[in-house]
Amino acid sequence: MVAQSTLSEFMAGARAGVPVVLAVVPFGLLFGALAIGNGFTVWEAMLMSATVYGGASQMVGIELFGQNVAPWLIVLSIFAVNFRHVLYSAAFGREIRDWPLLEKAVGFFFLTDPQFAESERRRENGKRVSFAWYFGMAAFWWVAWVAETGIGAYFGGFIADSHALGIDFLLPIYFLGLVMSFRKRPLWLPVVLVSAVASVIAYKTVGSPWHVSIGAVAGILLAASMPPRIIQSVETNA
Repeated sequence: MVAQSTLSEFMAGARAGVPVVLAVVPFGLLFGALAIGNGFTVWEAMLMSATVYGGASQMVGIELFGQNVAPWLIVLSIFAVNFRHVLYSAAFGREIRDWPLLEKAVGFFFLTDPQFAESERRRENGKRVSFAWYFGMAAFWWVAWVAETGIGAYFGGFIADSHALGIDFLLPIYFLGLVMSFRKRPLWLPVVLVSAVASVIAYKTVGSPWHVSIGAVAGILLAASMPPRIIQSVETNA
């Protein structure tokens, strides 16, 4: 009975992941094509997707690999883009206190943007985020992401200029969709506005990819500075 319940949870997670897999197909294909354009082989591109497993940071890293940039700067740039995952881990870690250590390690490795968003949505709907459900979704996405990278890398060799396709604009649209999914939360609008303004200013002054982390920190500081009574008031009036 326990095994059947675990399998049921796993399959439920995999089914819930289908829409996201369809949505990120262009990103996987694009990354594969960009990797080939920057001197990677098909297998090297797939290995990066399997180990780094971070769409935005992979895009940044692959562009830097193709330039004469010091390795430490590449690592630091990827860390700057992925800094938001530190914040995801802090929030998500409270929900998985009962998971064994190995399951927590696996869970944090697969904690991507959509994984965090879907887990939060499930929790808000009053459902428990079990490891079986979480891993069902995560494993499905991981396999699909690596496969999409391989397909994009293989066929990317036939594309003279992958940037000319113009599909890289889908990445900011995708992130905008994730942000909008949390619009009913207290203080969502002021936090988003402060993050956006800080990010734009940082982009113009400090440069990319640091504007990502700076914008995130600005939003966190605003949220942390709000007294609990103000947040409770917003929730009551919502």
